[in-house]
Amino acid sequence: MPVADDTDALGETVERRDEGQDSDRDGDSDDSLPINELFCSLQGEGRLAGVPSVFVRTSGCNLRCWFCDSYHTSWEPTGDWYGVADLVAAIDEFDADHVVLTGGEPLIHDASVDLLEALADRGYHTTVETNGTVYRDAPIDLASVSPKLASSTPTEERDPKGDGEWADRHERRRLDVETLARLLERYETQLKFVVTGPGDVDEIETLVSRVRAATDAPLPDDRVLLMPEGQTRERLNETREVVAELAIERGYRYTPRLHVDLWNDAPGT
Repeated sequence: MPVADDTDALGETVERRDEGQDSDRDGDSDDSLPINELFCSLQGEGRLAGVPSVFVRTSGCNLRCWFCDSYHTSWEPTGDWYGVADLVAAIDEFDADHVVLTGGEPLIHDASVDLLEALADRGYHTTVETNGTVYRDAPIDLASVSPKLASSTPTEERDPKGDGEWADRHERRRLDVETLARLLERYETQLKFVVTGPGDVDEIETLVSRVRAATDAPLPDDRVLLMPEGQTRERLNETREVVAELAIERGYRYTPRLHVDLWNDAPGT
């Protein structure tokens, strides 16, 4: 399935959905999703790193991390709308039994549940990559939850657009301990933190303690993953060793960004 052209209509629609408003897009049906890209590659992150998987990347996000590695699903949402049946047919074309629903933030879209149910009916293993601020009741085999730390906030100095207008909104929305606890109670879950440096670790430990206090569901240290920030090999060369040492020091699990190591920042990987 090709990546569609950028359209103002898509950006406006997903922005309304980000804000929890109904879409008035002509022809938008309840079972359609705004898709930025669909491709088969290796899972690059987390406990399933290295597993051949079909990636379905939706457009639209309720946050705006300054280091977002899918800029065209958040800061400038692009893509086109596809029904669930068409997406399942496209997924079936690949020789892989794992599907990763990612974004953007896929769980802001109602139809993500329809897609996950259709994939479960066909026997696919599903991973959902989510920022942990939205809960959905759906057949999810692995909730790969990436809570956003204070270092993700797009301050004026870090905003890729240069104006800082999203900083306050992002800061208000980026953490929801109650939702994190619900996800942990309902799904097999990994907490995957993007780490920009040693200054992030105290916040991670505080958040892990808060989540553990909010639920009786277990959250062992090996389900807490530290991942180096970086969209390119050059940037990962600056961050990976520091993050690996932090994982060893704190007893958490280190996760690589295998797709960046293999293909740098190429799309569709």
